[in-house]
Amino acid sequence: MGYGDDLIITSIASKVKKQNPEKQIIIGDAKKKHAFHSVVYENNPDISDCRNLEKNKPIQIIDYHTRNRPYIDYQNSTNSNYVWRKFKPKPGKIYFSKKEIINAKEIISKAKDYWKLNNKKNYKNIIFLETSSTKINDRQFGIKQKNLDWGEYNWRELINRIKKNYLIIQSVHNETKNNFEVFTPDKMDFRTACAVLNEVDLFVGTHGGLGHAAAALNKKAVLYFGGWISPETMAYDIHENVYYENKLSPCGQYGRICDHCEKARKSISVDIFIKHIIKSLV
Repeated sequence: MGYGDDLIITSIASKVKKQNPEKQIIIGDAKKKHAFHSVVYENNPDISDCRNLEKNKPIQIIDYHTRNRPYIDYQNSTNSNYVWRKFKPKPGKIYFSKKEIINAKEIISKAKDYWKLNNKKNYKNIIFLETSSTKINDRQFGIKQKNLDWGEYNWRELINRIKKNYLIIQSVHNETKNNFEVFTPDKMDFRTACAVLNEVDLFVGTHGGLGHAAAALNKKAVLYFGGWISPETMAYDIHENVYYENKLSPCGQYGRICDHCEKARKSISVDIFIKHIIKSLV
């Protein structure tokens, strides 16, 4: 599963734990009796570490895995595209260690120093930005992510138009485009990214793991959904969700590069994104 799915299930795990406080709650494939660990679950009091369970304490596995997601209509989906169900995710939970909180505050401090070196005026707000999925070139998930992507050219124009007024901190991973001339930390894993996100005013990016993290942290966000997936399937009310209204939307195409998704990229302008950003920060 991706980190977004891992965050979705934490809200359900919290409810199950309250109903069964004596049990060790784990996430996985119930039929195969196989549990999964995720960095998202670390420090979470509701989810036990499946790698280190207590032998004499009862276990309950929540059946949630790549073949059992409540937002996918498996009966009508095909080998090349998903058909979506209407689904309302509830904000998940993520618990930081003291070290993660300190590291995040240090990154924020360095970002502020970066701003002072490059600007004479004060910034309006701090925006955490992710312009590309970690899986954009993955053999299994790359086509999906390329269809869902807003495009480097759009992100570049957006950044150039707002970076003089907003302090932008860019997410860092192997696929990060590091030539946008904004503050980019030296390194950052997903949990550190979430801890930094917890310190800023707004998250801006593509629908995905950090969007779910923003909801878990009760942070405002502007998210690009394009025409691949609908906000009716996977959006939070506290976020601005940018969607391409079209008869082919949402296409859910992951078997080939999608012309419809390219039209979405061209139709959703930088002006539209900026309007959502301003609305979120009022």
